[in-house]
Amino acid sequence: MDKFLIHGGKKLSGKVKISGAKNSALALIPAALLNSGKNRLTNIPEVNDIYTMCKLMQHLGAQIEFTNDVIEVDTSSVNTQTAPYELVKKMRASVYVLGPLLSRYGRAKVSLPGGCAWGPRPINLHLESMKKMGAEIELVEGYIVAKTEKLKGAKINFDVSTVGATGNVLMAAVLAKGETVISNAAIEPEITHLANFLVKMGARIEGIGTKVLNIEGVNELQAAELSNIDDRIEAGTLLLSGAMLRSNISIEYNNLEHLTAVISKLEDTGVKLKVNNNLIDIISVPDEPNAIDVSTAVYPGFPTDLQAQWTAYMTQCSGEATITDTIYLDRFKHIPELNRLGASIVVKNNSAIVKGSTRLKGAKVMSTDLRASASLVLAGLAAEGTTEVLRIYHLDRGYQRIEEKLRSLGADIQRIKTEEF
Repeated sequence: MDKFLIHGGKKLSGKVKISGAKNSALALIPAALLNSGKNRLTNIPEVNDIYTMCKLMQHLGAQIEFTNDVIEVDTSSVNTQTAPYELVKKMRASVYVLGPLLSRYGRAKVSLPGGCAWGPRPINLHLESMKKMGAEIELVEGYIVAKTEKLKGAKINFDVSTVGATGNVLMAAVLAKGETVISNAAIEPEITHLANFLVKMGARIEGIGTKVLNIEGVNELQAAELSNIDDRIEAGTLLLSGAMLRSNISIEYNNLEHLTAVISKLEDTGVKLKVNNNLIDIISVPDEPNAIDVSTAVYPGFPTDLQAQWTAYMTQCSGEATITDTIYLDRFKHIPELNRLGASIVVKNNSAIVKGSTRLKGAKVMSTDLRASASLVLAGLAAEGTTEVLRIYHLDRGYQRIEEKLRSLGADIQRIKTEEF
Protein backbone atom coordinates (compact mmCIF):
# COMPACT_ATOMS: atom_id res chain seq x y z
CA MET A 1 0.00 0.00 0.00
CA ASP A 2 1.41 3.40 -1.01
CA LYS A 3 1.41 6.77 0.72
CA PHE A 4 2.40 10.30 -0.25
CA LEU A 5 5.12 12.17 1.60
CA ILE A 6 4.66 15.92 1.10
CA HIS A 7 7.02 18.68 2.19
CA GLY A 8 4.71 21.68 2.06
CA GLY A 9 4.98 25.38 1.46
CA LYS A 10 6.70 25.33 -1.92
CA LYS A 11 5.47 27.66 -4.66
CA LEU A 12 4.35 26.09 -7.92
CA SER A 13 5.06 27.18 -11.48
CA GLY A 14 4.86 25.83 -14.99
CA LYS A 15 2.26 24.14 -17.19
CA VAL A 16 0.52 20.80 -16.82
CA LYS A 17 -1.72 18.87 -19.23
CA ILE A 18 -4.99 17.46 -17.96
CA SER A 19 -5.77 13.79 -18.57
CA GLY A 20 -8.93 12.36 -20.10
CA ALA A 21 -12.10 12.31 -17.99
CA LYS A 22 -12.42 9.21 -15.83
CA ASN A 23 -16.18 9.54 -15.30
CA SER A 24 -16.79 9.96 -19.02
CA ALA A 25 -14.65 6.96 -19.98
CA LEU A 26 -16.48 4.75 -17.47
CA ALA A 27 -19.66 5.22 -19.51
CA LEU A 28 -18.05 5.06 -22.96
CA ILE A 29 -16.35 1.68 -22.41
CA PRO A 30 -19.50 -0.34 -21.50
CA ALA A 31 -21.42 1.47 -24.25
CA ALA A 32 -19.37 -0.67 -26.66
CA LEU A 33 -21.49 -3.64 -25.53
CA LEU A 34 -24.28 -2.23 -27.68
CA ASN A 35 -22.53 -3.29 -30.90
CA SER A 36 -20.50 -6.21 -32.17
CA GLY A 37 -17.18 -4.86 -33.37
CA LYS A 38 -13.97 -3.04 -32.47
CA ASN A 39 -14.51 0.35 -30.87
CA ARG A 40 -11.63 2.78 -30.41
CA LEU A 41 -11.51 5.35 -27.61
CA THR A 42 -8.68 7.85 -27.18
CA ASN A 43 -7.68 10.19 -24.33
CA ILE A 44 -8.51 7.55 -21.73
CA PRO A 45 -6.81 8.06 -18.34
CA GLU A 46 -4.60 5.35 -16.86
CA VAL A 47 -6.36 5.08 -13.51
CA ASN A 48 -7.53 2.14 -11.46
CA ASP A 49 -11.25 2.63 -12.11
CA ILE A 50 -10.57 2.27 -15.83
CA TYR A 51 -8.55 -0.91 -15.24
CA THR A 52 -11.45 -2.27 -13.16
CA MET A 53 -13.93 -1.54 -15.95
CA CYS A 54 -11.61 -3.22 -18.47
CA LYS A 55 -11.44 -6.34 -16.26
CA LEU A 56 -15.22 -6.40 -16.06
CA MET A 57 -15.54 -6.09 -19.83
CA GLN A 58 -13.01 -8.89 -20.30
CA HIS A 59 -15.00 -11.07 -17.92
CA LEU A 60 -18.02 -10.52 -20.17
CA GLY A 61 -15.95 -11.76 -23.10
CA ALA A 62 -14.85 -8.50 -24.70
CA GLN A 63 -11.31 -8.18 -26.03
CA ILE A 64 -9.50 -5.15 -24.59
CA GLU A 65 -6.28 -3.50 -25.69
CA PHE A 66 -5.16 -0.52 -23.59
CA THR A 67 -1.98 1.21 -24.77
CA ASN A 68 -1.01 4.64 -23.46
CA ASP A 69 -4.30 6.56 -23.60
CA VAL A 70 -6.00 4.45 -26.28
CA ILE A 71 -8.47 1.65 -25.59
CA GLU A 72 -9.76 -0.71 -28.25
CA VAL A 73 -12.85 -2.62 -27.17
CA ASP A 74 -13.86 -5.56 -29.37
CA THR A 75 -17.29 -6.79 -28.30
CA SER A 76 -17.76 -9.44 -31.01
CA SER A 77 -16.83 -12.21 -28.57
CA VAL A 78 -19.04 -11.28 -25.57
CA ASN A 79 -20.27 -14.58 -24.13
CA THR A 80 -21.79 -13.88 -20.72
CA GLN A 81 -24.17 -11.31 -19.27
CA THR A 82 -23.12 -11.77 -15.64
CA ALA A 83 -21.13 -9.05 -13.85
CA PRO A 84 -19.76 -10.68 -10.66
CA TYR A 85 -19.54 -9.23 -7.19
CA GLU A 86 -15.75 -9.55 -7.11
CA LEU A 87 -15.43 -6.87 -9.82
CA VAL A 88 -18.54 -4.75 -9.33
CA LYS A 89 -17.90 -4.24 -5.60
CA LYS A 90 -14.84 -2.13 -6.43
CA MET A 91 -16.67 0.59 -8.33
CA ARG A 92 -20.22 1.95 -8.56
CA ALA A 93 -19.86 2.74 -12.27
CA SER A 94 -19.88 -1.01 -12.96
CA VAL A 95 -23.67 -0.80 -12.96
CA TYR A 96 -23.33 0.91 -16.37
CA VAL A 97 -23.19 -2.56 -17.96
CA LEU A 98 -26.83 -3.17 -16.96
CA GLY A 99 -28.49 -1.06 -19.64
CA PRO A 100 -26.36 -2.24 -22.59
CA LEU A 101 -26.57 -5.94 -21.64
CA LEU A 102 -30.33 -5.82 -21.12
CA SER A 103 -30.89 -3.85 -24.33
CA ARG A 104 -28.73 -6.00 -26.61
CA TYR A 105 -29.07 -9.46 -25.06
CA GLY A 106 -32.38 -9.24 -23.20
CA ARG A 107 -30.80 -10.35 -19.94
CA ALA A 108 -28.32 -9.21 -17.33
CA LYS A 109 -27.15 -10.37 -13.93
CA VAL A 110 -25.23 -7.58 -12.22
CA SER A 111 -24.04 -7.47 -8.64
CA LEU A 112 -25.24 -4.54 -6.59
CA PRO A 113 -22.45 -1.96 -6.88
CA GLY A 114 -19.83 -0.83 -4.40
CA GLY A 115 -17.40 2.10 -4.55
CA CYS A 116 -16.75 5.07 -2.31
CA ALA A 117 -17.17 4.61 1.43
CA TRP A 118 -19.54 7.51 1.97
CA GLY A 119 -23.24 8.18 1.75
CA PRO A 120 -26.15 6.14 0.42
CA ARG A 121 -26.39 6.34 -3.36
CA PRO A 122 -29.23 4.02 -4.33
CA ILE A 123 -29.74 2.70 -7.86
CA ASN A 124 -33.53 2.52 -7.61
CA LEU A 125 -33.93 5.07 -10.42
CA HIS A 126 -31.97 2.79 -12.76
CA LEU A 127 -34.15 -0.20 -11.91
CA GLU A 128 -37.53 1.54 -11.96
CA SER A 129 -36.72 2.99 -15.37
CA MET A 130 -35.80 -0.44 -16.77
CA LYS A 131 -39.10 -1.80 -15.42
CA LYS A 132 -40.99 0.96 -17.23
CA MET A 133 -39.27 -0.20 -20.42
CA GLY A 134 -40.59 -3.73 -19.93
CA ALA A 135 -37.83 -5.47 -17.98
CA GLU A 136 -38.57 -7.97 -15.24
CA ILE A 137 -36.20 -7.30 -12.36
CA GLU A 138 -35.49 -9.24 -9.19
CA LEU A 139 -32.89 -8.81 -6.48
CA VAL A 140 -31.46 -12.25 -5.77
CA GLU A 141 -28.63 -12.82 -3.28
CA GLY A 142 -27.10 -9.40 -3.87
CA TYR A 143 -27.55 -9.45 -7.64
CA ILE A 144 -29.80 -7.51 -9.99
CA VAL A 145 -31.36 -10.16 -12.24
CA ALA A 146 -33.06 -8.55 -15.24
CA LYS A 147 -34.67 -10.05 -18.33
CA THR A 148 -36.91 -9.02 -21.19
CA GLU A 149 -37.94 -10.28 -24.60
CA LYS A 150 -37.39 -6.76 -25.95
CA LEU A 151 -37.15 -3.43 -24.21
CA LYS A 152 -39.83 -0.97 -25.28
CA GLY A 153 -39.67 2.79 -25.41
CA ALA A 154 -41.20 4.62 -22.45
CA LYS A 155 -41.55 8.04 -20.87
CA ILE A 156 -39.00 8.35 -18.08
CA ASN A 157 -39.21 11.34 -15.77
CA PHE A 158 -36.55 11.67 -13.09
CA ASP A 159 -37.72 13.49 -9.97
CA VAL A 160 -34.05 14.19 -9.29
CA SER A 161 -31.53 14.68 -12.09
CA THR A 162 -29.11 11.76 -11.98
CA VAL A 163 -26.04 11.15 -14.11
CA GLY A 164 -25.84 7.40 -13.57
CA ALA A 165 -29.49 6.62 -14.27
CA THR A 166 -29.58 8.97 -17.27
CA GLY A 167 -26.59 7.19 -18.79
CA ASN A 168 -27.94 3.72 -18.12
CA VAL A 169 -31.41 4.46 -19.49
CA LEU A 170 -29.91 6.21 -22.52
CA MET A 171 -27.88 3.11 -23.36
CA ALA A 172 -30.88 0.84 -22.79
CA ALA A 173 -33.13 2.98 -25.01
CA VAL A 174 -31.02 3.10 -28.17
CA LEU A 175 -31.88 -0.52 -29.07
CA ALA A 176 -35.39 -0.53 -27.55
CA LYS A 177 -38.49 -0.77 -29.70
CA GLY A 178 -40.07 2.64 -30.25
CA GLU A 179 -39.44 6.02 -28.66
CA THR A 180 -38.07 6.76 -25.21
CA VAL A 181 -38.31 10.23 -23.70
CA ILE A 182 -36.08 11.02 -20.72
CA SER A 183 -37.23 14.13 -18.86
CA ASN A 184 -35.10 15.97 -16.32
CA ALA A 185 -32.13 14.18 -17.84
CA ALA A 186 -28.65 14.98 -16.54
CA ILE A 187 -26.81 17.45 -18.78
CA GLU A 188 -23.33 16.83 -17.41
CA PRO A 189 -20.60 16.80 -20.09
CA GLU A 190 -20.06 13.08 -19.48
CA ILE A 191 -23.67 12.33 -20.49
CA THR A 192 -23.50 14.59 -23.53
CA HIS A 193 -20.32 12.84 -24.64
CA LEU A 194 -21.89 9.41 -24.14
CA ALA A 195 -24.83 10.48 -26.33
CA ASN A 196 -22.42 11.67 -29.02
CA PHE A 197 -20.67 8.28 -28.95
CA LEU A 198 -24.00 6.48 -29.33
CA VAL A 199 -24.91 8.70 -32.30
CA LYS A 200 -21.59 7.78 -33.91
CA MET A 201 -22.66 4.15 -33.55
CA GLY A 202 -25.88 4.93 -35.40
CA ALA A 203 -28.27 5.75 -32.53
CA ARG A 204 -31.07 8.28 -33.07
CA ILE A 205 -31.03 10.80 -30.25
CA GLU A 206 -32.46 14.30 -30.17
CA GLY A 207 -32.04 16.94 -27.47
CA ILE A 208 -28.42 16.13 -26.66
CA GLY A 209 -27.16 18.59 -24.06
CA THR A 210 -30.67 19.43 -22.86
CA LYS A 211 -32.87 18.12 -20.06
CA VAL A 212 -35.16 16.25 -22.46
CA LEU A 213 -33.71 13.41 -24.53
CA ASN A 214 -35.73 11.76 -27.28
CA ILE A 215 -34.41 8.37 -28.37
CA GLU A 216 -35.82 6.40 -31.28
CA GLY A 217 -34.68 2.81 -30.99
CA VAL A 218 -32.83 1.17 -33.88
CA ASN A 219 -32.27 -2.50 -34.70
CA GLU A 220 -28.50 -2.50 -34.41
CA LEU A 221 -25.48 -0.29 -33.86
CA GLN A 222 -22.01 -0.26 -35.39
CA ALA A 223 -18.58 0.04 -33.79
CA ALA A 224 -17.31 3.62 -33.56
CA GLU A 225 -14.34 5.78 -32.60
CA LEU A 226 -14.32 8.76 -30.24
CA SER A 227 -11.85 11.00 -28.41
CA ASN A 228 -12.73 11.39 -24.73
CA ILE A 229 -13.20 14.80 -23.12
CA ASP A 230 -10.69 16.11 -20.57
CA ASP A 231 -11.23 15.63 -16.85
CA ARG A 232 -12.86 18.74 -15.40
CA ILE A 233 -12.36 17.51 -11.82
CA GLU A 234 -8.62 17.01 -12.27
CA ALA A 235 -8.45 20.46 -13.90
CA GLY A 236 -10.30 22.04 -10.98
CA THR A 237 -8.12 20.22 -8.44
CA LEU A 238 -4.89 21.47 -10.02
CA LEU A 239 -6.22 25.01 -10.39
CA LEU A 240 -7.02 24.99 -6.68
CA SER A 241 -3.49 23.80 -5.90
CA GLY A 242 -2.16 26.90 -7.65
CA ALA A 243 -4.58 29.18 -5.82
CA MET A 244 -3.79 27.64 -2.40
CA LEU A 245 -0.06 28.16 -2.92
CA ARG A 246 -0.43 31.67 -4.44
CA SER A 247 1.28 30.38 -7.57
CA ASN A 248 1.27 31.18 -11.28
CA ILE A 249 0.56 27.95 -13.13
CA SER A 250 -1.02 27.04 -16.46
CA ILE A 251 -3.53 24.26 -17.06
CA GLU A 252 -3.80 22.77 -20.55
CA TYR A 253 -7.44 21.74 -20.80
CA ASN A 254 -9.55 21.22 -23.91
CA ASN A 255 -13.10 21.78 -22.61
CA LEU A 256 -13.06 25.20 -20.98
CA GLU A 257 -16.85 25.59 -21.04
CA HIS A 258 -17.11 22.69 -18.57
CA LEU A 259 -15.27 24.69 -15.87
CA THR A 260 -17.35 27.87 -15.94
CA ALA A 261 -18.71 27.51 -12.38
CA VAL A 262 -15.27 26.74 -10.92
CA ILE A 263 -13.56 29.59 -12.76
CA SER A 264 -16.26 32.01 -11.62
CA LYS A 265 -15.90 31.02 -7.96
CA LEU A 266 -12.11 31.24 -8.11
CA GLU A 267 -12.37 34.74 -9.55
CA ASP A 268 -14.78 35.68 -6.73
CA THR A 269 -12.02 34.87 -4.23
CA GLY A 270 -9.75 37.37 -5.98
CA VAL A 271 -7.75 35.04 -8.22
CA LYS A 272 -7.00 36.57 -11.63
CA LEU A 273 -7.20 34.10 -14.49
CA LYS A 274 -6.53 34.26 -18.20
CA VAL A 275 -8.66 31.82 -20.16
CA ASN A 276 -7.77 31.41 -23.81
CA ASN A 277 -8.15 28.57 -26.32
CA ASN A 278 -7.18 25.48 -24.32
CA LEU A 279 -5.20 27.20 -21.57
CA ILE A 280 -6.11 28.53 -18.14
CA ASP A 281 -3.39 30.69 -16.60
CA ILE A 282 -3.37 31.81 -12.98
CA ILE A 283 -2.06 35.36 -13.39
CA SER A 284 -2.15 36.38 -9.72
CA VAL A 285 -3.52 35.33 -6.34
CA PRO A 286 -3.95 37.89 -3.54
CA ASP A 287 -2.10 37.34 -0.28
CA GLU A 288 -5.49 36.98 1.39
CA PRO A 289 -8.12 35.65 -1.02
CA ASN A 290 -11.75 36.11 0.00
CA ALA A 291 -13.54 33.19 1.61
CA ILE A 292 -16.53 32.41 -0.62
CA ASP A 293 -19.55 30.22 0.12
CA VAL A 294 -20.25 27.37 -2.27
CA SER A 295 -23.27 25.12 -2.76
CA THR A 296 -22.77 22.15 -5.02
CA ALA A 297 -25.34 21.61 -7.74
CA VAL A 298 -25.97 19.52 -10.81
CA TYR A 299 -24.17 20.73 -13.92
CA PRO A 300 -23.62 23.53 -14.83
CA GLY A 301 -23.42 24.30 -11.11
CA PHE A 302 -20.41 23.81 -8.86
CA PRO A 303 -19.47 20.11 -8.94
CA THR A 304 -19.80 17.97 -5.83
CA ASP A 305 -16.55 16.25 -6.84
CA LEU A 306 -14.69 19.52 -6.09
CA GLN A 307 -16.40 20.21 -2.77
CA ALA A 308 -13.62 18.68 -0.65
CA GLN A 309 -10.87 20.47 -2.58
CA TRP A 310 -12.71 23.81 -2.28
CA THR A 311 -13.01 23.23 1.47
CA ALA A 312 -9.24 22.84 1.70
CA TYR A 313 -8.74 26.06 -0.28
CA MET A 314 -11.09 27.98 2.04
CA THR A 315 -8.79 27.24 5.00
CA GLN A 316 -6.26 29.56 3.33
CA CYS A 317 -8.70 32.38 2.54
CA SER A 318 -9.71 35.38 4.63
CA GLY A 319 -13.02 35.15 6.47
CA GLU A 320 -15.53 32.35 6.96
CA ALA A 321 -17.08 30.18 4.27
CA THR A 322 -19.97 27.74 4.27
CA ILE A 323 -19.72 24.84 1.86
CA THR A 324 -23.01 23.01 1.33
CA ASP A 325 -23.32 19.75 -0.58
CA THR A 326 -26.79 19.54 -2.07
CA ILE A 327 -26.00 16.44 -4.13
CA TYR A 328 -24.92 13.89 -1.51
CA LEU A 329 -25.38 13.52 2.21
CA ASP A 330 -22.43 12.77 4.48
CA ARG A 331 -19.69 13.68 2.02
CA PHE A 332 -17.54 15.28 4.71
CA LYS A 333 -15.19 12.54 5.87
CA HIS A 334 -12.24 14.72 4.87
CA ILE A 335 -13.13 17.29 7.56
CA PRO A 336 -11.61 15.47 10.59
CA GLU A 337 -8.43 14.86 8.59
CA LEU A 338 -8.18 18.51 7.50
CA ASN A 339 -8.66 19.51 11.14
CA ARG A 340 -5.74 17.24 12.06
CA LEU A 341 -3.62 19.49 9.84
CA GLY A 342 -4.77 22.58 11.74
CA ALA A 343 -7.93 23.56 9.90
CA SER A 344 -10.90 24.92 11.84
CA ILE A 345 -13.99 23.35 10.27
CA VAL A 346 -17.33 22.41 11.79
CA VAL A 347 -19.94 20.26 10.04
CA LYS A 348 -23.60 21.13 10.57
CA ASN A 349 -26.19 19.06 8.75
CA ASN A 350 -25.07 19.08 5.12
CA SER A 351 -22.68 22.03 5.38
CA ALA A 352 -19.08 22.59 6.41
CA ILE A 353 -18.31 25.93 8.05
CA VAL A 354 -14.68 26.86 7.48
CA LYS A 355 -12.75 29.53 9.39
CA GLY A 356 -10.14 30.86 7.02
CA SER A 357 -6.55 32.03 7.38
CA THR A 358 -5.60 28.97 9.41
CA ARG A 359 -2.01 27.85 9.74
CA LEU A 360 -1.78 24.29 8.49
CA LYS A 361 0.94 22.02 9.89
CA GLY A 362 2.04 18.67 8.55
CA ALA A 363 0.71 15.47 10.11
CA LYS A 364 -0.32 11.94 9.23
CA VAL A 365 -3.75 11.86 7.59
CA MET A 366 -5.76 9.07 6.03
CA SER A 367 -7.62 9.01 2.72
CA THR A 368 -11.23 7.85 2.93
CA ASP A 369 -12.44 8.32 -0.63
CA LEU A 370 -11.28 9.67 -3.98
CA ARG A 371 -12.05 13.39 -3.69
CA ALA A 372 -11.40 13.57 0.05
CA SER A 373 -7.90 12.28 -0.74
CA ALA A 374 -7.33 15.11 -3.19
CA SER A 375 -8.26 17.68 -0.53
CA LEU A 376 -5.65 16.21 1.82
CA VAL A 377 -2.97 16.45 -0.85
CA LEU A 378 -3.83 20.12 -1.44
CA ALA A 379 -3.74 20.83 2.28
CA GLY A 380 -0.41 19.02 2.58
CA LEU A 381 1.06 21.17 -0.18
CA ALA A 382 0.08 24.29 1.76
CA ALA A 383 1.04 23.03 5.23
CA GLU A 384 4.27 23.73 7.07
CA GLY A 385 6.49 20.72 7.49
CA THR A 386 5.81 17.16 6.36
CA THR A 387 2.44 15.58 5.66
CA GLU A 388 1.91 11.86 5.13
CA VAL A 389 -1.23 10.97 3.19
CA LEU A 390 -2.03 7.30 3.78
CA ARG A 391 -4.14 4.91 1.68
CA ILE A 392 -3.73 6.81 -1.55
CA TYR A 393 -5.17 3.90 -3.52
CA HIS A 394 -8.33 5.99 -3.37
CA LEU A 395 -6.55 8.71 -5.38
CA ASP A 396 -5.26 6.19 -7.87
CA ARG A 397 -8.86 5.34 -8.75
CA GLY A 398 -9.38 8.70 -10.43
CA TYR A 399 -6.17 10.74 -10.84
CA GLN A 400 -3.48 9.70 -13.31
CA ARG A 401 -0.18 9.91 -11.44
CA ILE A 402 -1.13 13.20 -9.82
CA GLU A 403 2.12 13.30 -7.85
CA GLU A 404 4.08 13.45 -11.12
CA LYS A 405 1.99 16.35 -12.37
CA LEU A 406 2.41 18.23 -9.11
CA ARG A 407 6.13 17.50 -9.06
CA SER A 408 6.43 18.90 -12.60
CA LEU A 409 5.02 22.15 -11.16
CA GLY A 410 7.60 22.20 -8.36
CA ALA A 411 5.81 20.43 -5.52
CA ASP A 412 7.84 18.28 -3.14
CA ILE A 413 5.73 15.13 -3.15
CA GLN A 414 6.85 11.52 -3.25
CA ARG A 415 5.09 8.18 -3.51
CA ILE A 416 6.41 5.72 -0.94
CA LYS A 417 5.67 2.04 -0.37
CA THR A 418 4.41 1.29 3.11
CA GLU A 419 3.53 -1.77 5.16
CA GLU A 420 0.47 -0.02 6.60
CA PHE A 421 -2.72 -2.07 6.33
